[in-house]
Amino acid sequence: MGTVSTRQACLNRREFMTRVAAAGMVAVAERAIGQGAHPPLLKAALHVDENAEIYTLPQDFTGLSYESAQLANPTFFSAANTQLIAMFRELSPSGVLRLGGGSSEYTTFSEQAPTGPPPFETFGPDTSKTVKKGTVTTSLALRNLRAFLDAAHWTCLYGLNLGQGTQGNATVEAEAVHRILGPRLLALQIGNEPDSFGHLRPAGWGPDDYIREWTAFHGAIVARVPDAKFAGPDISNKLSYLTAFARIAPEHPDIILLTGHYYAMGPAGRPGITLDNLLSAHPRMTTLQWSSVPVIEEAMRAARLPFRVSEENSCWNGGMPGISDVFASALWCADVMLHFASLGFCGVNLHGGGMGIYSPIVGSPAAGFSKRPEFFGIQFAQRFAGATLLKSDLLCESDRVTAYAARRAGRGARADLVAILNKTDSPVEVTLAGNLGGKRHWKRMQLSAHAVDAKSGIEFKPIAESRRRAPLVVAPYCAVLLSD
Repeated sequence: MGTVSTRQACLNRREFMTRVAAAGMVAVAERAIGQGAHPPLLKAALHVDENAEIYTLPQDFTGLSYESAQLANPTFFSAANTQLIAMFRELSPSGVLRLGGGSSEYTTFSEQAPTGPPPFETFGPDTSKTVKKGTVTTSLALRNLRAFLDAAHWTCLYGLNLGQGTQGNATVEAEAVHRILGPRLLALQIGNEPDSFGHLRPAGWGPDDYIREWTAFHGAIVARVPDAKFAGPDISNKLSYLTAFARIAPEHPDIILLTGHYYAMGPAGRPGITLDNLLSAHPRMTTLQWSSVPVIEEAMRAARLPFRVSEENSCWNGGMPGISDVFASALWCADVMLHFASLGFCGVNLHGGGMGIYSPIVGSPAAGFSKRPEFFGIQFAQRFAGATLLKSDLLCESDRVTAYAARRAGRGARADLVAILNKTDSPVEVTLAGNLGGKRHWKRMQLSAHAVDAKSGIEFKPIAESRRRAPLVVAPYCAVLLSD
């Protein structure tokens, strides 16, 4: 990031509306202007080095995360849940469903069919108040899950109970999961957030103790399921556990993936959980600090494995009303997913379920499902799946304006996909430098809403092309996707 100018003249209303109308953003701009307000115009220049490739996103970059307890209702993840399957497909044609969360440390497995009605229809994100005990996963639930994954064309990252489970039960469950899910099983994870086992382990329990327990469970599972694949350590925030896991990974060729969690803020209800903080360039209350990225990169090198953010969202302990469930969360979601891709992370799973405040999809089979704002942010970032990110520099006085450029396979040598996200209350006029500019014709899609705190009316859709060449203006609180 660099500063273009410390003083920018405001556009008058007519000039600003003319430029914004050319970009198809009138509604958003009118809302931003309000009653006679004159928002300052920010200016930015985007430079892309088309010879400097950063990372090629895998096709299964996009993912969702649900609590393991949801499997206690075997009818939820099933082929009969056609509306949810359609929403999964709308997000990605080949995504990853992660099952785990805090409830995974309370579940047990039984090969016997359930004898009564399920304990609940849906199970939302785990919080400090969630009742998690007594949930049982059965072979019926796994068979229904396989049918769901087949219909959605997704794979599964499946969590086993290390916190309070037994080797015997985990081994039986792992064998059933491996046999029933078959090619739809991406990998098994032994334990959820082992770095947060303080309430489940003696004082002083740490990374070395975790590795000993993990190794014992792993050995028991492999003895019964020799072809099993594993991921981990699925940490909350203590990177010493990731480092320890990465150190042993070369000894176990069946470990195929490193995983960890990220929440921008938390816990819900704490002072400072604000829209302003969520939209800042570096949220101040992170659990996986941006400064920790070099440690993650070193772990990837040591293990010679990719890293996936297996659980992520805006605010831990269930999300914050008015922040986690509004349009700002869509902008945050799109930006953080692409940022993680630019770091070489191979995927992101947004946590949710039930009627969770931050859930991308909410609802139930009986009542139907609906899309929350993050759904549209995921859709925006998903457009980069399979594309190769290129080194790009955005010169702008605000670090809340971000940009990403990529080249898709079979489209030639030039960048043909550009995202510009404006998380400020001012319009941004962006100059596309070098090969991005000139006479190239870009198709545009826009992620927008009538207000940054809107809970409905969020749209990610194509916008009308201007009849004449006009500057690229991105309205306040808006994201634009250009494709050549």
